[in-house]
Amino acid sequence: MMNEERLFPSEPSARAVAVKLYESVRNLPIISPHGHTDPSWFAENKPFPNPAALFIQPDHYIFRMLYSQGISLESLGVPQVDGKQSADPREVWRIFARNYFLFRGTPTRLWLDFALEKGFGLKDRLSADNADEYYDIIDKKLQTPEFLPRALYERFNIAVLATTDAAVDSLEHHKAILASGWKGRVVPTFRPDAVIDAEYSGFQDNLKMLGEVTNLDVSNWKGYLDALRMRRQYFKKYGATATDHGHLTAQTADLSLLDAENLYKRIFTNKLAPGDVELFQAQMLTEMAGMSAEDGLVMQLHPGSIRNYNTPVYEKFGRDKGADIPSPTEYVRALRPLLNKYGNETSFTLILFTLDETTYSRELAPIAGHFPSVKLGPSWWFHDSPEGMMRFREAATETAGFYNTVGFNDDTRAFLSIPARHDVARRVDCAFLSRLVAEKRLDEAEAFEVVKDLTVNLVRKAYKF
Repeated sequence: MMNEERLFPSEPSARAVAVKLYESVRNLPIISPHGHTDPSWFAENKPFPNPAALFIQPDHYIFRMLYSQGISLESLGVPQVDGKQSADPREVWRIFARNYFLFRGTPTRLWLDFALEKGFGLKDRLSADNADEYYDIIDKKLQTPEFLPRALYERFNIAVLATTDAAVDSLEHHKAILASGWKGRVVPTFRPDAVIDAEYSGFQDNLKMLGEVTNLDVSNWKGYLDALRMRRQYFKKYGATATDHGHLTAQTADLSLLDAENLYKRIFTNKLAPGDVELFQAQMLTEMAGMSAEDGLVMQLHPGSIRNYNTPVYEKFGRDKGADIPSPTEYVRALRPLLNKYGNETSFTLILFTLDETTYSRELAPIAGHFPSVKLGPSWWFHDSPEGMMRFREAATETAGFYNTVGFNDDTRAFLSIPARHDVARRVDCAFLSRLVAEKRLDEAEAFEVVKDLTVNLVRKAYKF
């Protein structure tokens, strides 16, 4: 299924350069600084239950495509809020195999073909005809020691893997990993959305829990900020190097102490004035930046997604079920309060992502090309495709260069897609660099340096690994 020269330029001389560049980085370790894999996999190191549970049910890229064709999430065994999950795994796999053609031309297809061939040695394309055969082969291998989560981590040549964890998470699985003596490095990432976004489900209960886990009074502004500082230190204790923020906008604010105290009082008591929710989120992004300047945690901002857009799906299946939709995002005016306060601090790192590609050359690259604290995250989510990665390089490099970017991160819940996604990113970077070499814009020796930096060095530096 997998041609060894996939994604390289069709022009022979450029393709030859791309092949050489790729060979120099294809076996370098994977640095995965931002993702959503389950830390319990590595803490417990138990076999994955079955092929459907491994490939389909955790991967919204897969089930959102199937759902778009009228295939119900119930029939795919996607867990429901009430705990129901009754679909037969083999039948889920058959549905997936019958509809494999839906993924033609998508990055998901590249990832799936890679996982099936490189992971399980299955070289014929998945179809209704071989669905049961492939299910049995995969299911059998999943029961062997070679396919336990830690063994796969090592086989994938992962050097470090970051998960994304709620601010009040106990981090029990990360503790267990550290206590086990296993040499794999799985670190948490501090995600405080649930205690910053007043529209987040269960927000008031989340604030109460924040107070309980820190034993601080969070009914006042100072106590609330102190509780967040304490949790950040707790995350650092167990290996965290970054925070992550998934706000709808990039809006920031810099309120006076009195205005911030009064705003938080209204937020805490749920006696809101119009605009309070958005203003509080904006203020908290600036507060988080200040804390990052203090404690050194890298700050990631992922704005621009209208999450849980399909209300009936959200009510029945919960968050992260493929119904998040990109929205236009503005950065220049939105980030100015934060950047005026912390953008010139060399102790602070802000990594910006976008789902609005129109902002790459107009807003994001100029910001990153000026402020020492700002770096650009890679093409994200709906754009982590070969075309999206190439558009990012073309739009951002002319103003921000390569060295105001941070390499690649896979942002995945699907464990088997990690090596596939990194392989695609490496190939696209090699294709882009080979074109610069062919056009005599970059020496070949420089291209070899740059591709190694894009693969491992920039991500290590940005995320402090």
